[in-house]
Amino acid sequence: MCIDFRDLNKAYPKDFYPLPRIDQLVDSTSGCKLLSMMDASQGYHQIMLAPEDRKRVSFITSAGTVCYVAMPFGLKNAGATYQCLVNKIFRPQIGRDVEVYVGDMLFKNKEARNYVDLEGVLCLEKIQTEAQSGKMCVWSTRRPLPGVYGHPNRDRGQPPQD
Repeated sequence: MCIDFRDLNKAYPKDFYPLPRIDQLVDSTSGCKLLSMMDASQGYHQIMLAPEDRKRVSFITSAGTVCYVAMPFGLKNAGATYQCLVNKIFRPQIGRDVEVYVGDMLFKNKEARNYVDLEGVLCLEKIQTEAQSGKMCVWSTRRPLPGVYGHPNRDRGQPPQD
């Protein structure tokens, strides 16, 4: 179902929380031994709306009036809100062994023996179910990934021979 939030979006000021620069995130993977990627599918729906704000995202169906209890897609500030949340969750690791662009998380390290503690990351309740399903994840690969954040992998190294 797609709800048109254009009128609601016009009524609220833009949140200018900065998104990371994709080119810098891609460049940060250069020389990494292992990369793991996770896409937090439906990540916006993990952010609960304040009860007093739910009426603003209500809509009418044949079954009656319905309102979202979690942040829906289509709100002007949804991306900025989600980026702010994941930056808070991963703050100690961002720039070191984790990069985050909205719902795309990249776990990296230059040396495999010092690889990020994925078990510690997976204990974060909000992403545990998605990560363990494995549907949107690539864990600990030594092979060059086809791309990072939708951009070609710039590492020109050769993949290991089987």
